[in-house]
Amino acid sequence: MEEILKKEFRCRKVWSCGGQCQGGGISSGSVFSLDGQKVFVKRNPAPGSRALFDGECASLEILRETKIIRVPKPIKVFSHGDKTAFVMEYLMLSSVRNFACLGEKLAKIHLYNKNLKDNATRNESFIGRASEYVDRFGFHTTTCCGFIPLTNEWKDDWLTFYASNRLKPQIDRAIETYQDRGVLSLWPEIERVLPKLFPSDLNITPALLHGDFWEGNVGEVNNEPCMYDPACSYGHSEYDLGLAHFFRAFPPEFHDTYHSFIPKKPGFEKRLKVYLLFNAFNNWNHFGSVYQDLCISLMHEISNF
Repeated sequence: MEEILKKEFRCRKVWSCGGQCQGGGISSGSVFSLDGQKVFVKRNPAPGSRALFDGECASLEILRETKIIRVPKPIKVFSHGDKTAFVMEYLMLSSVRNFACLGEKLAKIHLYNKNLKDNATRNESFIGRASEYVDRFGFHTTTCCGFIPLTNEWKDDWLTFYASNRLKPQIDRAIETYQDRGVLSLWPEIERVLPKLFPSDLNITPALLHGDFWEGNVGEVNNEPCMYDPACSYGHSEYDLGLAHFFRAFPPEFHDTYHSFIPKKPGFEKRLKVYLLFNAFNNWNHFGSVYQDLCISLMHEISNF
């Protein structure tokens, strides 16, 4: 890898700064020095990994534009042979200790687009950048949650986007892979219930989402919260909380601070189950049938709302 990086960045000296580490179980990662500058290099040999890293790079760029929270500065995505590499700023990370601050930062990211709308002097949107208000749901490029590509085609309505671009593809994938008749029979019931959970007076403003927000994708740098491995899109702010609740890793001070900026709206707990359903199916499609019972259980619960 040293010679590849030397050629790609036209460096005189490149050396490895340590052993291999895993990038969330999907990609491998290593730290290198490029003429004295430390960088973090993620690699993946799988087909489609170019889209994975291009989407992550675009997501980091848009989060950096908000200037709300520290994220690694993306440097370059490139292919070498049958592998793809993503080079980014190296950050000396530690575990999160100030969860209240993390909750505040996430809330401010979710409010960023709304604040642009409120402060706008004109009513145009320039889709794809965080500096202009975005009035639809989606993203300007493909992103991946794990190794599964997400459909980010723009929609005017959040429920349409979530059902067709997030939930249905995961369910279709599970049905195709596992031939589970329970999922097949329960999906029409989920479709029937969803409109009741997203009434028109919910008034969802597109929020910039991290898209894969859980304890494994956050840390601290110099006592300040940091996030990484994003799969951004513009969607419902509650969506990011689904994965946070899925692993139940964030303490009350995180949630209390977050909701002091974005209070819970009626139906929040039920909608959270719907967002948990996406994450349960995403894990089933990544890691196998250990998540099957959870998916079926959630579908039964939601169908009875």
